[in-house]
Amino acid sequence: MATNKGKFYMTTAIAYASGKPHIGNTYEIILADAIARYKRAEGYDVYFQTGTDEHGQKIEEKANAKGITPKEYVDEVSGEIHKIWDLVNSSYDNFIRTTDEDHEKCVKKIFKKLYDQGDIYKSSYEGLYCTPCESFWTESQLVDGKCPDCGREVKPAKEEAYFFKMSKYADRLIKYINENPDFIQPVSRKNEMMNNFLLPGLQDLCVSRTSFSWGIPVDFDPKHVVYVWLDALTNYITKIGYDPDGSSDLFNKNWPADLHLIGKDIVRFHTIYWPIFLMALDLPLPKQVFGHPWLLQGGEKMSKSKGNVIYADDLVRMFGVDATRYFVLHEMPFENDGIITWDLVVERFNSDLANILGNLVNRTVSMSNKYFDGIVRKTDATDEVDESLKEVVTNAKAKVEEKMSRLRVADAITEVFNVFRRCNKYIDETTPWILAKDEAKHDRLSEVLYNLVESITIGASLLNSFLPETAEKIFTQLNTECRDFDDLDKFGLYESGNKVVEKPIMLFARLDQKEIEKQVEEIKAKQQAEFAAANGADEAKENDDAIDIEPKEEITFDDFEKMQFQVGEIIACEAVPKSKKLLCSQVKVGSQIKQIVSGIRKYYTPEEMVGKKVMVLCNLKPAKLAGVLSEGMLLCAEDAEGNLALMKPEKEMPSGAEIA
Repeated sequence: MATNKGKFYMTTAIAYASGKPHIGNTYEIILADAIARYKRAEGYDVYFQTGTDEHGQKIEEKANAKGITPKEYVDEVSGEIHKIWDLVNSSYDNFIRTTDEDHEKCVKKIFKKLYDQGDIYKSSYEGLYCTPCESFWTESQLVDGKCPDCGREVKPAKEEAYFFKMSKYADRLIKYINENPDFIQPVSRKNEMMNNFLLPGLQDLCVSRTSFSWGIPVDFDPKHVVYVWLDALTNYITKIGYDPDGSSDLFNKNWPADLHLIGKDIVRFHTIYWPIFLMALDLPLPKQVFGHPWLLQGGEKMSKSKGNVIYADDLVRMFGVDATRYFVLHEMPFENDGIITWDLVVERFNSDLANILGNLVNRTVSMSNKYFDGIVRKTDATDEVDESLKEVVTNAKAKVEEKMSRLRVADAITEVFNVFRRCNKYIDETTPWILAKDEAKHDRLSEVLYNLVESITIGASLLNSFLPETAEKIFTQLNTECRDFDDLDKFGLYESGNKVVEKPIMLFARLDQKEIEKQVEEIKAKQQAEFAAANGADEAKENDDAIDIEPKEEITFDDFEKMQFQVGEIIACEAVPKSKKLLCSQVKVGSQIKQIVSGIRKYYTPEEMVGKKVMVLCNLKPAKLAGVLSEGMLLCAEDAEGNLALMKPEKEMPSGAEIA
């Protein structure tokens, strides 16, 4: 058994029960599950909590529009979210709903405690209110006259409310953040919170509402309901047994949380409001809040009217649970937003899952049966190349450990697949089909197959946290089991004389791109029909004419100054092989030539591109797209239909001219 490393309490943000989550929302629960499974394998006693946030004005309005009660509405949506979380094989220990009776009872106690000790006071609020975000804003906080968080319209509002004295604890929180550098991760999120919110000074926070009724009533002033963040954030302690009058053993064991895993858009609430609430309750702060990036639909905004929303259940139906998990875990960068498209999923499925992993297991099992009736024996007929394989395999554990200690999950999976890549190379190096022709080399052939089975077993054991169903299928085919974590740097534990299955089962069969495209068109048509039925054809057109984009984090002028924009001239361009969307341009920027890959093949031919003057982001970190290196970005505008147009200077400007 792995060494017992103590408790590990982790949570996701609780999903807002306003509608069915798309794959960008679902990414968080898959990421959290991979971390929880990995921590269990390492030897931690993991308690993993998730759930749904079910109160607020937006839900009350949606329920009224459907002619049902808010409780009926959230019962339906929470059930849908619960079903999707189970569909993607998440191994949570507790699923909280903020309409749970025990949660509501504890929130009332918390509100009263904070009021009694003078942290909450009654006043009135006048400002500009954003209903989707359930937030008040001052005029100076708006961006282009709209909500700075979501970019939607705000309306003037005034109402009596209770407020929390945030400024009372601000200096204490600043000191804590400075003394605990791992508290907010990645570091860029910490800098944003400090510079944009804490250091300029905190305003007191509205913690009750009277303009709607769908919330937890304030016991001593029942016309007020507890405002969303004091309700939602406290779920992390209420559902493990916190009680101002005396907490449970489960709470005393698990608090403080070791990890709050949340989206980058709600870092402020979890790293400013939440720790201040905890300070007021005299409770320890969580050890780490990790704000992960977003998973975005590549090149287009997600919209049902356009039929391009990607849902987890569609991905699972078409590719399977583990292929869905693999894509979102492997393709998401540590800090920057990731991109998902149907084409990218197919490409990754065929190249990594089918070719690298599926083919490896199939070949190994097939050769074991063909040459030795499925019996895998260690013969010690070794060769120098064996040591190279064993070195890669036994070093993989430490590399995965290092990546996972910093929550670099995508990098950890890459290390696991490096084991499988090395196994494929080992097959090419040892040529078992040639060894099989020489009776004198059968011991050597047996040793080669033993080394492959042992290596795949270790690789599958490391893979188990990320793709548990696939790992289990591999263990079944090799007639073995998941290796104990502490033994994953040891080679040779597979029992000599074991027999693999007689007929291998292909883990991932290559996909037909055209068949997938056909299914995608059916999904698109269905979404558009559902949107039209719900909103009417005229409203659907009106919605498409309006352009709302996902708001990004605020940046400082210093952040902007880091970006280098220049005029470039395209001197050559060609289509990227095996991609329907990408063009590869050679762009002259001053005296340099940069190779830039862009997803604009639908809108420009390579011939049209040559000679154009364009705007270039020059200091973007190089990355490979469809296997081709890209050294910058061409700036484009996008209309409501998702059509792209290159941005170009209004007047003739020389190549290399700075855009400021």
